[in-house]
Amino acid sequence: MEDAALGIIMRHAQAGAQLRSDFFARHAETLKDAAFLTALRFAHGGKLLLCGNGGSAADCQHVAAEFVNRFLIDRPALPALALTTDTSALTAIGNDSDFEYVFSRQVEAFCHKGDIVFGISTSGNSTNIIRAMEAARKAEALTICLTGEGGGKLAGLCDLLVDVPSSYTPLVQEMHLAAEHLFCHLVDYYLFENVTALAAALKKTAEREG
Repeated sequence: MEDAALGIIMRHAQAGAQLRSDFFARHAETLKDAAFLTALRFAHGGKLLLCGNGGSAADCQHVAAEFVNRFLIDRPALPALALTTDTSALTAIGNDSDFEYVFSRQVEAFCHKGDIVFGISTSGNSTNIIRAMEAARKAEALTICLTGEGGGKLAGLCDLLVDVPSSYTPLVQEMHLAAEHLFCHLVDYYLFENVTALAAALKKTAEREG
């Protein structure tokens, strides 16, 4: 029995190590772009809205807390909001309308042009995340999706898709956490540690708008 349990552990560890390597080889550029564009929008006064279900809802709260409080460095608070935490809003929308609108209704209320909406869905087919992305696109927000392999229906609704190359939910969720931590790290990096690229982008935007 013990040998079987150890075998489960080692197979999971080996599969996770291979998936981690494949994931970052595939999505390093996308993660970098997502962080840079988010930093740019923060610098312009935008905010980050996050939505997900179940374990992904917990990830939303985790990421929002990293931005509002701190990740690795002491710096000013950054405006991030998990749309998964207001039980009165969630239950009112779910009861009066339908659960598929619990996030999109909040996006309609809080999201403006220049904001970022970050959706997390292991399958890529969560209807309430799809509705949230549709509302975000109407608001002209930047849309980022973190999903499992292929992105599901969300693939066609986000500006930046980060899909883990697996359909095995536990490992997909493990990779999501790694991607989320890197996302937080890189946003801080562009805003507070290496501002040259960000300053150049802000200058180009100002020239274009001026």
